[in-house]
Amino acid sequence: MADQVSGGNELLNPEKILKKVGIGFGDKVIDLGCGGAAFFTLQAARMVGQDGVVYAVDVLKPVLASVESKAFLNGVRNIKTVWSDLEVYNATNIPDETADLAMLINVLFQSEKKLELIKEGVRMVKSGGRFLFIDWKDAGAPFGPPKKMRVSPDEIRQIAKQLNLKEIEYFDAGTYHYAFIFAK
Repeated sequence: MADQVSGGNELLNPEKILKKVGIGFGDKVIDLGCGGAAFFTLQAARMVGQDGVVYAVDVLKPVLASVESKAFLNGVRNIKTVWSDLEVYNATNIPDETADLAMLINVLFQSEKKLELIKEGVRMVKSGGRFLFIDWKDAGAPFGPPKKMRVSPDEIRQIAKQLNLKEIEYFDAGTYHYAFIFAK
């Protein structure tokens, strides 16, 4: 299993980023829009250990099947897949205030309902828990979503403010990505 996620010539390093967020043994983590590669899901599952759990949430059932297969092949047994339309509030079959950390990695540019999507994630994070956002920088790259679809850091800050999230840190997650850590 690769420790880094390819993004063209630049890499996202899930382990490094998750350490920066402060993920710990026994934590409950939700990967919202986990994607079939499940790089962050698998790394988070290793880091939270057998006493922790990672919920891999996606709207595409084949993606969830891929996550289950990768978890099995990597000997990871603490991932639970959850099918959900994250743009619908309270649609995800995970109780309120379950997670120590929720993650949205390269997902927001795909949604027309960013506020609703983030609100659904916030619902599942414990008071005092954290929310990690990683998305594409506006800077041009020969890959990734079209520039007009990319979400600006200011837009994320505005939505976070509406949902009473407190910005903890903003940082470069790689040459082509920025990241935020917010607290609920």
